[in-house]
Amino acid sequence: MKRMLLLLLTMSASVVAADKPNIVYILCDDLGYGDLRCLNPQRGKIATPHADRLAAEGMIFTDAHSSSSVCTPTRYGILTGRYNWRTRLQASVLGGFSLPLIAADRLTVPTFLKQHGYATACIGKWHLGMTMPAKPGVSYQDKIEDSSAEQFDVNGRIADGPTARGFDYYFGISASLDMTPFAYIENDRFTQPPTAIKKWVREGPAAPDFEAVDVLPTFTRKAVEYIGNAQQPFFLYLPLASPHTPIVPSKPWQGKSGLSDYADFVMETDATLGEVMKALEKKGVANNTLLIFTSDNGCSPAANTKFLEEQGHFASAHYRGYKADIFDGGHRVPFIVRWPAKVKAGTGSDQLVCLTDLMATCAGIVGAKLPDNAGEDSVSFLPALRGKTWPRAVVHHSINGSFAIREGNWKLELCADSGGWSAPRPGSKEAHELPPTQLYDMANDPGERANVWKEQPDIVARLTKLLEKYVADGRSTPGQPQSNDAEVELRKKPPAKARRK
Repeated sequence: MKRMLLLLLTMSASVVAADKPNIVYILCDDLGYGDLRCLNPQRGKIATPHADRLAAEGMIFTDAHSSSSVCTPTRYGILTGRYNWRTRLQASVLGGFSLPLIAADRLTVPTFLKQHGYATACIGKWHLGMTMPAKPGVSYQDKIEDSSAEQFDVNGRIADGPTARGFDYYFGISASLDMTPFAYIENDRFTQPPTAIKKWVREGPAAPDFEAVDVLPTFTRKAVEYIGNAQQPFFLYLPLASPHTPIVPSKPWQGKSGLSDYADFVMETDATLGEVMKALEKKGVANNTLLIFTSDNGCSPAANTKFLEEQGHFASAHYRGYKADIFDGGHRVPFIVRWPAKVKAGTGSDQLVCLTDLMATCAGIVGAKLPDNAGEDSVSFLPALRGKTWPRAVVHHSINGSFAIREGNWKLELCADSGGWSAPRPGSKEAHELPPTQLYDMANDPGERANVWKEQPDIVARLTKLLEKYVADGRSTPGQPQSNDAEVELRKKPPAKARRK
């Protein structure tokens, strides 16, 4: 009798696991839409065979957007389903010593999935703040350069990190690969105390054995190990630190592209995708795994985009701008989905989607309704996987906090400039001489060159009103109005100088 009961329980658990796909979310750092050959066959010169294979076996989304054109804000949106500008982070990014951006009581994707039987892990770049151990009397702020060895308790416990925001397991780095501390964190401790001083763009505390060139191979190995040992169903969030600066392809990849170090680093990043795909196949779970491959924003000018374009490679494809900008090159990102059990191979979708949509998509997968105070800006993209489309508006945000809203073919930008690092830069003479508002017909002008705001006052008024409603309601989806964490200004005063982060 006991043996029969045990068998029934085991069978029941297997059925539950089979009903819920594993979810692997690979988030590249500064990978441009045009960096993948499958998305940019005419003007993409970097070989990306694994992304190309993923596209052939799954679905390409050609109108997918990060919620911001820089990294921290996008990461917040992915894990909460809420726009970052509803928080204290109204512009720019956090640093490696910044305090947590995700509130302790906010429902996150991993917390939600844990409630529905998932094992959860984050391996990679966090960049959402955590409470770093400090010596008595020291408190950290949101400045990128905010620490010194004298302030830092290198042997202390790290609080409010990924394992306090829904993940069962964490291995990674606190922020970008060019931000201190340069050290690996496992769960809530440094794997080696950051007692040295090193420099990759910025200088500061570092673990003696930590080397930037080893980070991508280490994350790849850890992800493969996790998949091999994971109990099902599992959610693996794999936010890579590449191909962001410092651009450090490992030795086997140096010179592989024949273009540049950046192109080599993109190829190595693509190879990481290949290793994850191989691990899923070896585990025997590829068929029922929702695998998503995307990026936190567009390619950075730090990749030497001008040189790449001279070689015939356009990292933003035919879109205007790059990372940090309100233009589409800043936030239109690669987004490829493979789920063999549910998604037809070799398909595509032109549905407008946002990286905030993961939360609602997960709710759809497990058949649960999100509470009103969670996923306020998240819309499930499950219908798109079945070939359906629907009307949608998405809010864009640049590094200096400039806003845009896209609905259908129309994109309204509430600034005269790029909102970022491209010309016309905020505060420049060129920007000062331009109209204060931009409106583009993205169907006929994807390069955002013909500003038609004067010719279309009704559309400007309608989209402005819609954006104002999204701000006032504390949400952009149906449900009870919610409160923003801070006052939101829709039009930003251009700074005297736009700083690169």
